[in-house]
Amino acid sequence: MKQNIYDDPGFFSRYSAMPRSTGGLEQAGEWHELRAMLPSFEGKEVLDLGCGFGWHCRYAMTEGASRVVGVDLSENMLERAAEINGGPNIEYRLGAIEDIGFPSESFDIVLSSLALHYVRDLEESFKTIFDVLKPQSAFVFSIEHPVFTALEKQDWYYGKDGEVLHWPLDNYQQEGERHSNWMADDIVKYHRTVSSIVNGLIAAGFAIEKLAEPKADAALIAERPDMANENRRPIFLIVAARKP
Repeated sequence: MKQNIYDDPGFFSRYSAMPRSTGGLEQAGEWHELRAMLPSFEGKEVLDLGCGFGWHCRYAMTEGASRVVGVDLSENMLERAAEINGGPNIEYRLGAIEDIGFPSESFDIVLSSLALHYVRDLEESFKTIFDVLKPQSAFVFSIEHPVFTALEKQDWYYGKDGEVLHWPLDNYQQEGERHSNWMADDIVKYHRTVSSIVNGLIAAGFAIEKLAEPKADAALIAERPDMANENRRPIFLIVAARKP
């Protein structure tokens, strides 16, 4: 059974209160760079893996997609997605990223936002995604940056008065399972190096088009000063790839 912490009532309540949960894409610090890396959605069939509340699904539809399918393992997430980001030609399906069973060459674009670090066998998932894409189609995803996932604590090093001093980095080369405490105890994630992520894509057949390690947008920092420290180390890695 894949981990499904999002259906835990306490975790879901805390997650639902986050700015990116209540305010949508404009409250996501990486959105301005992710959006710039997305292809045209006009007339395209789109798959969103780990779709969460469906914000990217709705964006794809407003940008002209002909069909959008959002997949998530959490019933809570899909229920909220249908409630706040439903619409004609948007379909939400319950399931794990590893278990998608769509026919070959079903989609023009595959998206995934901050979900693939929960996947144990990322290389196999890359192969499956490659298979469900049509030729000359795009795969764009964000993932927690390996600098962020290397240590299980996933937190700053603080001074004696609680001030943020620096971001600790260790065990970067030791890939594998990490147990973090992000809004709940024992959240299982998988740490991989940047090279492993990129080489996994290449091995699956993808051509890499662009990488980004996004900073928080200046306007968002002005609105939420707590975001300023996010620019002291990379927290997200965004990859744009294409099936030849």
